[in-house]
Amino acid sequence: MNRTLQEFSDYLKYERQFSKHTITAYVRDIEDFYRYLLKIEVLDIDVTKYDIRAFMKEEISRGLSRKSMQRKLAAIRHYYVYLQRHGIVFDNPFVIINSPKVDSTLPRVLYEEEVKVILEANRKRKDFLKDRDQLILEFMFATGLRASEVVSLTLQSININERTVTFIGKGNKERLVPFTEDLQTLLRDYVNNMRKLLLAKRKSSQPTNALFLNAQGNPLTIQGLGYILKSVERKTGEYVKLHPHLLRHSFATNLLDKGADLRVIQELLGHESLNTTQIYTHVSEDKVLEEYYHAHPRAKKKK
Repeated sequence: MNRTLQEFSDYLKYERQFSKHTITAYVRDIEDFYRYLLKIEVLDIDVTKYDIRAFMKEEISRGLSRKSMQRKLAAIRHYYVYLQRHGIVFDNPFVIINSPKVDSTLPRVLYEEEVKVILEANRKRKDFLKDRDQLILEFMFATGLRASEVVSLTLQSININERTVTFIGKGNKERLVPFTEDLQTLLRDYVNNMRKLLLAKRKSSQPTNALFLNAQGNPLTIQGLGYILKSVERKTGEYVKLHPHLLRHSFATNLLDKGADLRVIQELLGHESLNTTQIYTHVSEDKVLEEYYHAHPRAKKKK
């Protein structure tokens, strides 16, 4: 990482207060662009719109999705705004570059009945990690937290008696998310029992206050969380392509189906814009149509 990129990374961390995960993604995308500039022998101060379009074309030809290309351009565009503000470049060629259009797709969700099947199947497991995995499933479906938020939770984040979790999300914004009595029981049992058993397997002498631990007693990572969800499918035989965002989408959609206000869901999810939350109204409408065509005795078959 060159000095300028390091300074930009520090700016994102200390001034913009971006998450570690977001900063890592930004730096990776910008380094990809620097590698391309090195290949075509162009300095960052000499980049033109033609260089950017050629870079986009090459990335997409390598199989990068249009959505990922949008994200990559946003990171590099932000970087060039920083460079221009600090007098490192005179012009920002990215201001005239449009991101590739992406067809809007509705998020896949699990409805209440499907969630019950998965939870019940996992509850029947006999292995050592069953209780921790059950808690993770119940916790994510009950709170709708992002994967990065789940793995960064500490014992201090959770108020078991009050049944609330406090989290500092994007933009250093604090939000309070309540949870159910069933989850309260699972959390209390996990903290008092299984978490201690996992800690006993930990080789490091450094203490940790991380809430969720892996099989070695170390704080859970995003990759580890994904692995756990895949292992749940393998151990239960319920293959629904479990993913942290699937549980988050399911949390939001089920709240909406039960009549929760969209602005309440926005607050619980930590969305800055209501437009981001609004996608769940379309998912819920699909569910209404599905149930209508399935249940109404005189409904025409859905084409």
